[in-house]
Amino acid sequence: MDWQTIVVVVAAVVALMVWKSLGLVSVRTALEHLKKGAQVIDVRTPEEFRRDHLPGAVNVPLHELEERIGKVAPDKNQPLLLHCLSGGRSGIAARKLRQLGYQKVFNLGGYSRAAKVVRQQAGR
Repeated sequence: MDWQTIVVVVAAVVALMVWKSLGLVSVRTALEHLKKGAQVIDVRTPEEFRRDHLPGAVNVPLHELEERIGKVAPDKNQPLLLHCLSGGRSGIAARKLRQLGYQKVFNLGGYSRAAKVVRQQAGR
C-alpha cells in the first residue's frame, strides 16, 4: 500500500470518528420526531439566529442553555432536535441536556443539514 492510500484510509477513519463523536441523528429519525412535534432548538448566538434561522426554531444559545431550557422545554420527555452552525455546539448542548435529565435529545447537526431536514419535513 502506498502512502497516498494510507492517508486516504486514515482520513476516512478520522471523518467517521468525528461524525460519530458528534452523535448526529439520522435524517429518518429526525423526520419521525418532527412529525410527532419535536422542538427544534438553535443553540447559536442571538446574532447568528437573527441573521437566519429555521422556521419554528427557538433560539437558546449554548451559553444560556442550562438557565433557559426549563422555560423552552419543561417536559424532559419531549423530543428536542438541536442544531448550530456546524454541529459542534449542538453536540455539546445535547450532552448537557442529557446530564440535566432530558431523555430525547438529538443533535441535528449544522445549519445547512438542519435546514434540509426541516424543509423535507415541510414538503418543500
